[in-house]
Amino acid sequence: GIEGAWTPTPITWDMTYFDMLLDHEYELVRSPAGAKQWQPVGNPPETLAPAAHTPGKRVPTMMTTADMAFKVDPKYRVIMEKFRADPAYFGDAFARAWFKLTHRDMGPKARYLGPEVPAEDLIWQDPIPAPTGPALTDADVASLKSAIAASGLSVSDLVKTAWASAVTYRGSDHRGGANGGRIRLEPQRSWEVNEPAELDRVLKVYEGIQAASGASVSIADLVVLGGSVGVEQAAKAAGHSVEVAFTPGRTDASADQTDVEGFAVLEPKADGFRNYLSVRFNVPTEELLIDRAQLLGLTAPEMTVLVGGLRVLGANYKGSRDGVLTKRVGQLTNDFFVNLLDMRTAWKQVDDSADETFVGTDRLTDEQKWTATRTDLVFGSNSQLRALAEVYASEDAKEKFVRDFAKAWVKVMNADRYDIWRAGFDKAAA
Repeated sequence: GIEGAWTPTPITWDMTYFDMLLDHEYELVRSPAGAKQWQPVGNPPETLAPAAHTPGKRVPTMMTTADMAFKVDPKYRVIMEKFRADPAYFGDAFARAWFKLTHRDMGPKARYLGPEVPAEDLIWQDPIPAPTGPALTDADVASLKSAIAASGLSVSDLVKTAWASAVTYRGSDHRGGANGGRIRLEPQRSWEVNEPAELDRVLKVYEGIQAASGASVSIADLVVLGGSVGVEQAAKAAGHSVEVAFTPGRTDASADQTDVEGFAVLEPKADGFRNYLSVRFNVPTEELLIDRAQLLGLTAPEMTVLVGGLRVLGANYKGSRDGVLTKRVGQLTNDFFVNLLDMRTAWKQVDDSADETFVGTDRLTDEQKWTATRTDLVFGSNSQLRALAEVYASEDAKEKFVRDFAKAWVKVMNADRYDIWRAGFDKAAA
């Protein structure tokens, strides 16, 4: 490997790195271990560094090829010169970069604790404005639910929009989620998986409800509340009464508070919950579903009940019929599991060119009944997931299915509600 110090003052915070790199010519040499590295031509005395284990001895300094790129690339050279000319500017830039490096996976600032939390909001923290105006009352929520129910939006519209808003959450770095209402902003508004034209239509309806309500309600809250309305309507249509829990308090971030390039990496390239796959990956599609569920913090039963529910609610990408194993789309039934496990149905690949889509036919008549993807059929082929599917397919599990779906749904909608977590933490600490 490489061997040596970069500067004559290796344990001192100073500007010597820039001086060394920009003021000297370098030649390619071999390290004691044989790796390629660069040394100042002639190794002038002022470029030598203290030996690590021999007091009084001086040894040559070195640079890597990556360091040399800063020197010879014209754009990086400008940056290097600017840093060297302004040590205070360099110190601030380094502090900001170091803070981002060590805190990038901590999520929004609401999760920070202690007296050293910076007062400044940094855009990579995905800042969300504090609530303004009076909090929504139960009466306000009831009025808004009525307005949403009377808006003409279908169960599919309501559920798909809420899911698209919340499914961006990543427990790995606490980014994404419904809070902030960034589904109405770029880049999320234009993501293929969110069906931009349909999304725009639904958001315009929510904007109208917001303007007419007279309440201090955000689009972020309306989108999630609309999902609750859709689930409740679907459950009622299936003969069940359920109230989907809703906690208001979300706010809408602005475009200035949104790092468009930073948010682009949250775009789902595969979302098994919507039977969406942008391109065929080397990883099996069902494993991509597991990965998405893990990022959302879901257990296996929660993932299972959500897939089964979203299929019958018509939440598939572009209305695909794959995996919609029901004749009652829009009703929150356990039909997905019942028909998936029906032994009268034989499943086979659509063709020999791919193993992504399958056709379910009647074993006696060979009549086509359903189509499904690998993501759907894994709930019948994997032993652990099949055990869960059999529970929800049971005749006496219809009510359980609805209750479990509503609970798992709320978990996803609230995954990024660190304001609730923080309020509880502060209360306990007090």
